[in-house]
Amino acid sequence: MIARYGKPPLAGQAYRRRPGAYAILWRDGRLLLTHQQRPVPEFQLPGGGIDAPEHALAALHREVAEETGWIIGQPRYLTAYRRFCFMPDYDIYAEKRCQIWLARPIRRLSDPTEPGHSAHWMTPRQALAALQDPGSRAVLRAFLAGRQPPGSSRTT
Repeated sequence: MIARYGKPPLAGQAYRRRPGAYAILWRDGRLLLTHQQRPVPEFQLPGGGIDAPEHALAALHREVAEETGWIIGQPRYLTAYRRFCFMPDYDIYAEKRCQIWLARPIRRLSDPTEPGHSAHWMTPRQALAALQDPGSRAVLRAFLAGRQPPGSSRTT
């Protein structure tokens, strides 16, 4: 069973499954997060939707580059979780299925190309305080504590 975070689904509301790939980007004791301005200003783990027939790893590389300007290496699957939410930028209710990967930021190629995004290096404490999504916080907290992330079905 995939762990669920956030609010429960609304009774009677249809939700569209939206798979996504997100990264904990760790380098020299710091984490690279993205800040999105719209539709709601918030810090997030870099990543986003997996567009069919795209593979999760291809989506991860693409989304990280778009949102941070960095290329990544050595991605390793950690876990997955789901959350139910309204996605105002797509005008849909979604059951987001978030795959979380650990990767190393290798090189900055450019500023983020995704409009309204900026990349920010943070200490672990800053990152935990900044992340809005409770699933991202839980997975990051487990990673930082050296524990198996919640809902993990593979060894790390």
